[in-house]
Amino acid sequence: MRQSLIFRPILSLHEPRASPPHFSSLPSRRTQTPTRMRARTKPAKPKPPGPNLRRLTARIVELTKRRQLKQIFSEVEAARKRNGKLNTIVMNAVMEACVHCGDVDSARKVFEEMSDPGGCGIDCVSYGIMLKGLGQARRIDEAFQILESVEDGTSTGNTTLSARLVYGLLNEILETGDVRRANALVARCRNVLCDEGDSVLLYNLLMKGYIKTSFPLGALTVRDEMIRQGLRPDRLTYNTLISACVKSEEMEKAVQLLSDMKEEAIRYNINELIPDGVTYTTLLQGFGKRKDAHMVMKLVVEMKRTLVCIDRIAYSTMVDALLASGSIKGALCIFGEIIKKSGRDKDLIPKPHLFLSMMRAFASRGDFDSVKQFNSRMWLDSSGSIYLSNRSEANELLMEAAINSSQVDVAKRLLSSIVNEQSFSWTSRGGMAAIKVEALSGFNSSKLKPYALPEVLLDQPVEKYMVPFEETRPLNGRLMLRDVVIRFFEEAAIPIIDEWGNCIGIVRRRDCVKLDVPLSSLITGPPPFMTTSTAVARVIDLMLDKKYEMVVVVKSTDLYSNQYGSISRPVGVFSLDWLYKLGSNCESLTSDRNLTYNDS
Repeated sequence: MRQSLIFRPILSLHEPRASPPHFSSLPSRRTQTPTRMRARTKPAKPKPPGPNLRRLTARIVELTKRRQLKQIFSEVEAARKRNGKLNTIVMNAVMEACVHCGDVDSARKVFEEMSDPGGCGIDCVSYGIMLKGLGQARRIDEAFQILESVEDGTSTGNTTLSARLVYGLLNEILETGDVRRANALVARCRNVLCDEGDSVLLYNLLMKGYIKTSFPLGALTVRDEMIRQGLRPDRLTYNTLISACVKSEEMEKAVQLLSDMKEEAIRYNINELIPDGVTYTTLLQGFGKRKDAHMVMKLVVEMKRTLVCIDRIAYSTMVDALLASGSIKGALCIFGEIIKKSGRDKDLIPKPHLFLSMMRAFASRGDFDSVKQFNSRMWLDSSGSIYLSNRSEANELLMEAAINSSQVDVAKRLLSSIVNEQSFSWTSRGGMAAIKVEALSGFNSSKLKPYALPEVLLDQPVEKYMVPFEETRPLNGRLMLRDVVIRFFEEAAIPIIDEWGNCIGIVRRRDCVKLDVPLSSLITGPPPFMTTSTAVARVIDLMLDKKYEMVVVVKSTDLYSNQYGSISRPVGVFSLDWLYKLGSNCESLTSDRNLTYNDS
């Protein structure tokens, strides 16, 4: 009570001077202590939460990995209508998506939109992304203009020329192998690089650029210049030089660089110069390509003796190098070590690539059981996704192993399943194995159902088998597609002529995407011409190789004539549809032969 009596007068000094209300007008309370009346104020409205742009940025990054640029623009436009102007971070993510997808023009439009007075503004990250995109597109002149505007202070924003911007553009230029422009950029921005940049990093980038050229050993001259400047090479320098020697197949120089690297690490007591996993894997790739099994095994033993961190990539490189050098037993030992250690360390679980590498080696030897076992274990012991291409290659390797081990029936069954489930190229490894299976199976029992040309002599001129040009009912190029669209439901390709009867091109069914356009606008290029004296085998090979649906046949004398338009006056056409009509399936041929034999 004493404290309250002392405290009340102090409070009363801050109260407005007014007559106190009568106590009878106050409501009765449990405590009789009078209180000060406060004016009622309206509660402040809570501020509406700002737009959650972090989620939008994460969404843009996710779509960038999928290369869905159109979806990114649609979602950004929807967010702009919903939330108004977006910030610089979101628009930088959009620019990065454009550069990642290779659409530099769209990135330039976004950059200009950000730099407008009503835009969100640009920062050093925006300039870095823009320079990166222009460097990847080899639009170096535009990138130099942006750098000059930043250096002169005439660019938008408060960005100043820094070594980070120069290094970003320099790296992209060197990725394309343009050493001349890279040296020009270094000479242009030498002051900035000397004040802020790292000289060792600069020389490492120049060495990397020489590796992209046709003369990788030029990186050694950069190393000599680096030493003359009094700079000490680091681990990245040696790894880059070793990579240049491996690419040039100068393995003796690569081994000498490895020895120099070890000596300098011991002499100067620098742990950062000790060879790492990148150093040894680069050397393993070189000696594996050289098929030097002795050096590969020597490097593998050295990696295990030293303190090198052997990760999954290093183990996979060991196996690939041993297989390339012909040491399958050594590859099996390393593969077993990987499987054993992966039980304790999940990061060592091999990828499907490693199983396929082992399957390729055993398939070439005809070891069908080993290939089959690796194929089954790939689904159980590998990490990551097993794509359709991996599964297709595994099936083809099984077929190759079966045919190399003289198991023709097994190879036939595998080929039947491959034909029903997937397609393959005849020039691939699986295609060559399929050719062996077809040759051993015979023409009549073929699984691929080839077409035969029983009435066609392949060395005869195409003039004997072509369709006369008038019978193809060519269309005038001025006609609208909507007036003749019914023709393309019946024919896959139709020749197009002008007013003088010259063939100006061929319109294919798959090119008809708009109805309100003339036929001449649907022509993708000049029609392929063949002379009447060309062998029909040559015409068929050309159509299958270039995927032509129709070839225009002209007279042999007209092809070398000097008269205008004579080369465009056709006498006939040869199309894939007509080729299928001339041919017949092998099954129908077999049934016809059996019917003829029974009738006789």
